[in-house]
Amino acid sequence: MHSKIQMSKEELRENKPTRNEYLDKPKLPLIVVLDNVTNSYNIGAFIRLADAFAIEKVIVCGALTISDKKMKKASRNEAKWVCVEYSDSTTTTLQSLLDDGFQLYSVELCQESVDYASITYPAKSVLVLGNERKGVSEEALKLSHQQIHIPMFGMGNSLNVSTAGAIVLAECANQIRKQLP
Repeated sequence: MHSKIQMSKEELRENKPTRNEYLDKPKLPLIVVLDNVTNSYNIGAFIRLADAFAIEKVIVCGALTISDKKMKKASRNEAKWVCVEYSDSTTTTLQSLLDDGFQLYSVELCQESVDYASITYPAKSVLVLGNERKGVSEEALKLSHQQIHIPMFGMGNSLNVSTAGAIVLAECANQIRKQLP
């Protein structure tokens, strides 16, 4: 029987940049926009995902009351390594990103949505994820280049927003990383 040999923190850090190098390192031109996501744990999970994939930023949109304690617990304090912006308006934020040349993909099962894995994501992509109960707003869906969904093969119809985000973010980030020099 094989035993599991865990790596120490020092071993894990061996191939990582120093803290200062990381802050100066170019990030993947991928942005996550949270459209009225209200759960602090979900927001914290996205911050942690943003750090894991070294993406450009997370933009939290909507009039939110965020529990910093819960968010910090969920993000494991990785917010200090991730650019997190706050905006009152999802549509204003998305329009600005469109003007900057980003392609918008809303993660939402709807009439026009396609399997997230069937998309070839360009280098400047935005993933829009919506409210835990209501999903992505109609206004955000209208601004999106494409609505995408995760096929569900079990009895459930949906996943938690941070779980869905992790699945789509991994695919998108890995595709973009392969396109860059």
